[in-house]
Formats: sequence, C-alpha cells, structure tokens
Amino acid sequence: MKSQRQLLSMALSLFVCQSSFAWQAPAPAPAGAPVGVIPAQERAFTHTNKKDPDLLDTPFFPKQSWFKRHFAEPMPKVDVRGVTKFDDYIVDGKLELSLRSYLQLVLANNVDIDVQRLNVEITRNAITRAYAPFDPFFTGSFTSTRTKTQSTSQLEGAQTLNQLVQPMNFAYTQTLDSGLQYTAGFNANKTSTNNSFNFFNPALNAQMSASFVMPLLRNRGREVNRLPITIARSRLNISNQNFLNTLLTLISNAENAYWDLLGGRETLRVQEKALELSAEALKRSKKELELGAISPLDIYQPEANYATAEIQVLQARYRLQQFEDSLRRQMGADLDAKYRNMAITLTETPLPPNSTMEIDRESSVSKALGLRPDLKALVEEINTDDLTLKQASNALRPDLGLRGSYTSTGRGGDFFNRVGNNVTVTRGGFPDALDQVFGFNFPIYQFGLTLRLPIRDRAAAANYADAVLAKRQDVLNRRSVEQTIRQQVLNAVSQVESSKASVKLAAVARDLAQKQLDAEQKKYDLGTSVIFFVLDAQTRLVNAEAQLVNTTIQYRRNQINLLRVTGDLLQDRGIQVQ
Repeated sequence: MKSQRQLLSMALSLFVCQSSFAWQAPAPAPAGAPVGVIPAQERAFTHTNKKDPDLLDTPFFPKQSWFKRHFAEPMPKVDVRGVTKFDDYIVDGKLELSLRSYLQLVLANNVDIDVQRLNVEITRNAITRAYAPFDPFFTGSFTSTRTKTQSTSQLEGAQTLNQLVQPMNFAYTQTLDSGLQYTAGFNANKTSTNNSFNFFNPALNAQMSASFVMPLLRNRGREVNRLPITIARSRLNISNQNFLNTLLTLISNAENAYWDLLGGRETLRVQEKALELSAEALKRSKKELELGAISPLDIYQPEANYATAEIQVLQARYRLQQFEDSLRRQMGADLDAKYRNMAITLTETPLPPNSTMEIDRESSVSKALGLRPDLKALVEEINTDDLTLKQASNALRPDLGLRGSYTSTGRGGDFFNRVGNNVTVTRGGFPDALDQVFGFNFPIYQFGLTLRLPIRDRAAAANYADAVLAKRQDVLNRRSVEQTIRQQVLNAVSQVESSKASVKLAAVARDLAQKQLDAEQKKYDLGTSVIFFVLDAQTRLVNAEAQLVNTTIQYRRNQINLLRVTGDLLQDRGIQVQ
C-alpha cells in the first residue's frame, strides 16, 4: 500500500511539473522587420497618372487606349486568389506557427481585410469622379431636311417650292477649374431650292465661332471650383482611417483566436492529467478494496471523480475544436483542402507577467488621443465640414457672369446674276465660304453681363444652415469620442493591472494547492487521513491549474485590448499599411 501511495505521489509531482508554465520567451524578430505589409488593393482599372496616383487611368481621344476602353473593354472577371505562404510554415506535415508567422498568414489571406480594403478603393475612385466637371466634350450633328410646299405668291419663285436644307454643327466645350467655360464651334449649312429668285443655289454658309462665360461672383476662382476634388480627397483620408480602425479590430480578434487556441490546449492538457490522476486513484482504490483495506462505500468517490474528469476532458476537446476552426478561419486555412485539416503547432507560451511597473494611465490616454484612427477620421470629417461650408457659402452668392463671343462667317455656292432676262452663273463651292470665314472679313462680336440675383434663396440658406449644424455636430462628436477613448483606455489599463494581479494570485493558489496535496498525501501515507481528502486536494489542484491558465490567457487578451484602444496594436506588431 505504501508503494502504491509513493507511485501516486510521483505521478502527481510529474503532473504538477508538466502543468507549470515554462518561462520561454519567443525568439525576437530582427530589428525593424515588420510582421507584414498590407499592399494596396488590386484595382479594377489602373491608377497610372504620374502627377496624381489616386486618379484612374482615363485615356484621351483619339488614342488607341480610348477606343479600347469605350468599345472593347472586356467584362471584368472577378477571380478569387488562393491562399498563400502556408508552405513556408509546414514542418513535418504540421503548421508550426509562432504569433508572428500566424499574423503574417492573417494579413495575407484574411478575407475580411480584403473586403475592407475595397471600401477604400471605392472612395479613391470618387476623386476621379470629382474631376468630371472639367472634362472636355465634343458634340457634332448633321441633319438633312427636304421640304415641298405649295406656293401662295409669285415671290416664292416657283409654283411648288422644293427645298433641301443640310446643316452640320461641331462644337468643343470645356470648363476650366478657374470657372471659365469656353466653346469653340464650326457650323456649315447647305441649302438647295427651286426658288428662281435666290442668288445662290445651292447656298453654302459657314461659321466659325468662339465664346466664353466667366463667373465673377459665384463659382469664381480655382479654389472654390476644386472644392469637390478636395472634399473627395478628404473622404479618402477618412476612409483610410476607418480602414485602420477596422484593421485594429480584425487583428485583435485574430490574435485573440491564437491565444484562445493556446489556452484551450493548456486546459485540455490539465484536464487530461486530471483524468490520469483520477484513473490512478480509482485503480488504487479498487486494489485496496480487493485487499479489504477500504470499505465498499469508499469506492464511489474515486469513481465519481473519474466520471467527472472524463466529462471535463470531453468538453475541453470540443472547445478546442471550436478554437482550431476559428483560428483556421482567421488565416484562411479553411479555404484550401490541403490545409483545412492540417495539424497546427503553436510555438508561443502564455507567459505570466513579470513586470512590476504600473502602466501610466494618463500617458496611455495621451497616446490613444494621438494614435486612434477613429478620432483622426472625425478630425478629418471636421475639415471636410469646413469645405462643405465654403461650398454652401459660394451657393449664396449672386450669379454674375461675363460673356463674350466672336463669330466669323462666310458664304459660297453657285451665284445666279440676273440682269433683265439674262442670267449669268458663276460657279462656286464650299472653299469660297471657308476663305471668307478664315479671312475674318465678316465678323460678329458680342460682349455682355448676365446677372441671376436670388431675391430669396431658401434652398441655399437651408443648405448653409445644414452645413453649420453638421460641423457643430461633428465637433461635439469629437468631444464625445475623446471622452469614450479616455474611458476605454482607463478601463483597459485597469483590466491589465487586475489580470496581472489575478495571475500572481492564481500562481500562489496553485502553489498552495500543491502543498496541500503533498500534505494530504503524506497524511494518507502515514494512515492519519482518508482517500477523500486526497481526492479533494487533487481536485483543488486541478482547479487551481485551470484557473492559472484562464487568468494568464485573459491577461494576454487584456494586453491586446489595451494596445487596440490606444491605437498602438499595428505598430507594436510591426504591421505596415501601404
């Protein structure tokens, strides 16, 4: 009996030794080496503008690329890329993942990150759209009209008047960012008729004209006309900050999944060791029962402990499976059958905290106010409100414009010179009309002012009032967000400090449970105690070990939460965003 108790004591000592957390820090990364770089999203159309890389590649007419874009652009095919980089971490048929390598796989394959990056690209395309008012346009038209009418007077020159009118118009129009709108056009008209009184038949008329409209009050100046572009760029900055804020949450969730799996494995190991101890205690109790050393009533407690340990192991295995599935989802391993069921080895250990220094609460708050991307997005939103106010203020101004135009005309065709009954025909054509047009012998000048004065403009006044209210609302939201950030940081600091103290207390409780088990074991070996107290001490030790695992994992989660609420998680993990 004494040898059996010694074997039990040795097995329990081995369990305690293996259950203790090894103080093994992960290998440090090379200085300056980032965990990963999130590249710019692959775009449907390339952004190749050298002056502004945010603009889409929009070719000019009549380049070959223009015809390809507008007439031969293929239907875009959306291909989902496969997962990458997994082969770099396969060792002996298993995925061997440190926290660093796991985050690299998350950055390379997490679908949620790709989805969030697309939101940034949609906002980027709005910059190109904001340039649309300054795009030039070419318009052209040609019409052929044949008209036959009954004559009502000899002055119409024919009993049945037959006319063919063929006008043709071309115009080029563009608005500059200064507000100046100019138009250059060319008109030609050919008129054929059976009217015997016409001097020219067919008559060919041509005009070359240029006109401009220059705003003097509303929409005057480069700054006000480029406000939509500036606002679009501000929206892009807001979208980038929102992406960083979402990325903080996604990386936090991914890293928590890593520690959850590690904690689940530690918990399963503790429960399996508890099952082994319960099995050994039950086996020993059965032998003692066979030898008559204990009463048959004393066998029920070891059997109940063994059944409870089996249930706890089963539950721990199911929870571990859930944690593994979640981890595979985070790094995209579930997308490829090759890695979907591959065993995973985690190289990190949930280290108990060894720092005794308290976290500076105010310093953490200051860091959060300087780094949090959601606060930066709100500050940029206030800047956008200022731009919107300028737009609304511009709309309140009277619309006063300076207009001017110049037109040069020409005429050609077959000239019928009628003197009495004699008719002399001088042949002519369209070149005659062009010579007169470009000879500038028959010009038409025009200058003028156009005023559109809003006697009462309720829509513009309401828009301006809305812009003022929107800015006031965003300023108040900024104050509210700053308060929320401060509260979040203070809570996170308190949680880290609390979990740090909880880990230390759990370690002390584990040591006391070990000592109590050793004491009960010695009493039992000396015959001064019964098996019930030994089993109870074993249960308390298992619970203490499980509590130490839980508090250590919770400490890791609280550390991650603190880095997230201070906005320092990406920088601390070496994650760069292009």
